Amino acid sequence: MGLFLLDYGAGNVQSLANTLERLGRSFRWIESPSDFDDATSLIFPGVGAFQTAVDGLTSRGFLEPLRQYISSGRPYFGICIGMQVLFQSSTEGSAPGLGIIPSVIDAFSNEDKTVPHMGWNSVHLIDPQSMADEGLLDEALHYYFVHSYRATYDPEREPGAAQWVHSVAQYGKEVFVATVQRDNVFGCQFHPEKSGDAGLRLLDTWLREPGLARSGSQVQSPPSQRVPFPPRPKDGLAKRIIACMDVRTNDQGDLVVTKGDQYDVREKNENKVAAPDPSLAVAVTGGAVRNLGKPVALAARYYAAGADELALLNITSFRHSPLRDQPMLAVVRAAAATVFVPLTIGGGIRDTVDPDGTPRPALEVAGAYFRAGADKVSIGSEAVYAVERQRATSVADGNSAIETIARVYGRQAVVVSVDPKRVYIDGDVAAFDGPRKSELVRGSGEEEGKAWWYQCTVKGGREARDLSVVELARGVEVLGAGEILLNSIDRDGTGRGFDLDLVSLVRQNVRIPVVASSGAGHVSHFVDVFKKTGVEAALAAGIFHREEVQIDEVKGALTKAGVQVRNGSGL
Repeated sequence: MGLFLLDYGAGNVQSLANTLERLGRSFRWIESPSDFDDATSLIFPGVGAFQTAVDGLTSRGFLEPLRQYISSGRPYFGICIGMQVLFQSSTEGSAPGLGIIPSVIDAFSNEDKTVPHMGWNSVHLIDPQSMADEGLLDEALHYYFVHSYRATYDPEREPGAAQWVHSVAQYGKEVFVATVQRDNVFGCQFHPEKSGDAGLRLLDTWLREPGLARSGSQVQSPPSQRVPFPPRPKDGLAKRIIACMDVRTNDQGDLVVTKGDQYDVREKNENKVAAPDPSLAVAVTGGAVRNLGKPVALAARYYAAGADELALLNITSFRHSPLRDQPMLAVVRAAAATVFVPLTIGGGIRDTVDPDGTPRPALEVAGAYFRAGADKVSIGSEAVYAVERQRATSVADGNSAIETIARVYGRQAVVVSVDPKRVYIDGDVAAFDGPRKSELVRGSGEEEGKAWWYQCTVKGGREARDLSVVELARGVEVLGAGEILLNSIDRDGTGRGFDLDLVSLVRQNVRIPVVASSGAGHVSHFVDVFKKTGVEAALAAGIFHREEVQIDEVKGALTKAGVQVRNGSGL
């Protein structure tokens, strides 16, 4: 008897387990159909694709016991797919849902916005006078959403579904269902376990007695009182500030957070090699790996400081193979247990072979990190190779890391990290008639008269490929990536600001979210990149590690400039 968590075999359910432990709540996992009989309350933290979720429930024999559990009147809390499965069906797949809510889940339009809907958005209570709403949601706060499909709120066309709607959110011009509540059922499209303090409070409120036994306790407005919620001039989606930690082994074999200067992570030594003639002494560079702290400690610090997301990128080869790199897996587990905002892990997400010859597909590697507590995985060089194959054959083979992971976990779980560099045009720019003519950027100010295109690289920037950043960005979008992490080799570690030309170019050529990275050295650089490019998020590393700029300073400057951000810390 007690609280149970339902895991159908995909996605990061460990984050919810960590959240419940943080709240001091004991729980058990549903491991067999008979466990539903022992549950007095149930949380379904579904992550990934609708079809995968229903197939997973069916293959484990959980679908009908779940339906019977909800019908019994015992408390149910569905998160993301755990809410969507209550509906009749989804256009994301052919499998039917539970059919409890008479409506269909459909895809967001990307005509006026990027998809997935990814980030911190506000909610609006449909029935704010209901006393049952007290303590669950706060219209002044932001909650973390990450999804490509949604339920629309249309009380005139679907009055039966509308009476389930507890709150709505707006993305672009679309108003969609944020939470549902009726009798013993509560569900939310966002992730409370990744919504910082706001999410912790929601879960704690739902779990507290008598909130745990909610059957029949709510005052529901009749369908006739559900009125349309017309779109507002501006949605509530906040711009995201991401703290990134490049993790690698130092010369002593310990995992540390480091930061490169144009991808060089070793300290610059100015030691002189002795010579008979002092004027012939040679300066030697390449000292110890730059150590800026321990990854778990820094992650906790950034969470407390109000970072909207965290990224842990393993920038060196794994010690054995991704699945045998226990120190890195341990870092992810420890970080996920102390931070309650989204966590991205990168490095080694590709098809590999263990030293004993055992093949490890990228999907298996990603799954290990999701189970350890990661919410998204970042793919680098492998994405370049996949797009090259796609362009060579004009078709996607369905076997790339991007495709296999997105198919199971949803495209919102796949980030592609891009490492481009400028290639300047020699001679008369006006006469240039090369294959990237349409992608040329013409310089201004100090670079007046110059022009360049952006070439993609692999292997940490060490090898250039015959692929432009636009070709790569468009290609990974087709393959199923949900977000692009856009680095700049030219700006990395310089503190000169983001490469606005690069960010604008990619932002204009894809309909998925883009994260600007590399070059931030001042709070004004964040204001510039958001105001001048329309990018969804901005990432920084060194200036945060060295405490040259604080996250609250960045958000304060953005607020002053009229850029919408999530306020508050993670504590």
